[in-house]
Amino acid sequence: MNKKIKTNAVDSLFDAILSLENKEECYIFFEDLCTVNELLSLSQRFEVAAMLKSRKTYLEIAEKTGASTATISRVNRSLNYGNDGYDLVFGRTGKLSNE
Repeated sequence: MNKKIKTNAVDSLFDAILSLENKEECYIFFEDLCTVNELLSLSQRFEVAAMLKSRKTYLEIAEKTGASTATISRVNRSLNYGNDGYDLVFGRTGKLSNE
C-alpha cells in the first residue's frame, strides 16, 4: 500500500464508501463526490482492467472503451505491478469482460 495516500482524510472517505448499502446509494454519493468526467474515467479504467484480464488487445480495448493507449498502459502496469486491488475485486464480483 502506498503510504502517501494513507491519511485520515482518505480513511474517512473509505469509511464513507463502506457505509453505502446499495448501488443507488453509490450513485447518489459518487454523483456528489465526483464530476461526471471523473466518475466516467474511473469506470473506464475498471472496464479496461477487466478487458485486459480477459486478454483483449489494446486495439480492442481502445475501440470498445475509447480509452487512450496511455490509459490502457497505466492500467496494465497496475495489473502487473500494483497491489492486486483489481484482482481482489474481480475475484469477489466475478466481473470480467467477456466481450
